[in-house]
Amino acid sequence: MKLHYILGLFLVLSVTGCSINHPVAKDYSAFLTKNANAVSFPKTELDSEYLITKPTQNHKYEFRAATVGYAHLWIVEFGKILDETLKAQYVQSAFGDFKQTDLVTAPGNLVSFNLVSYEFKDYRAYVTMEVSLTENGVKKAGKSYSAEGDSQGGKMWGAGPFGMKSATLDSTKSAIDSILRQFISDVNAK
Repeated sequence: MKLHYILGLFLVLSVTGCSINHPVAKDYSAFLTKNANAVSFPKTELDSEYLITKPTQNHKYEFRAATVGYAHLWIVEFGKILDETLKAQYVQSAFGDFKQTDLVTAPGNLVSFNLVSYEFKDYRAYVTMEVSLTENGVKKAGKSYSAEGDSQGGKMWGAGPFGMKSATLDSTKSAIDSILRQFISDVNAK
């Protein structure tokens, strides 16, 4: 008898398109507080302002995962996650001075972040982002960087929706950290 109720509920959810939305960026601040100290970056003395492009700020990626049920819709607002990451102390301490700006043509050094693609599949985040350094409008360093976040299959299978949120944030953060590490190394090599 109980099996009939479960199958009926599954059928209703499948047909009606009901979904439980999970905007993961809203919990990123707390996640970052707990997980920022596990990362170390090379240091650079670069004093710069940074800019997150408007398309990156407004980027939204939605996906479903069989591991926690298709009724759950995971919403990744990449720009919000990137913004909090760049403001975090562990990133700020890798630079000489690193402050956000909205000016595309800021005088002095400007690091621009432009998301090319974001995808979450195969238990991890895949990120491609153009990161460039200009000095008074002249490009000094940068390119398109790609990174795979750490695999999170264990969290996704073992802890249900709570694990899925953590898995999404963790893998996205590790991909961003990898890109930042690559960029800082390129700046130091110039």
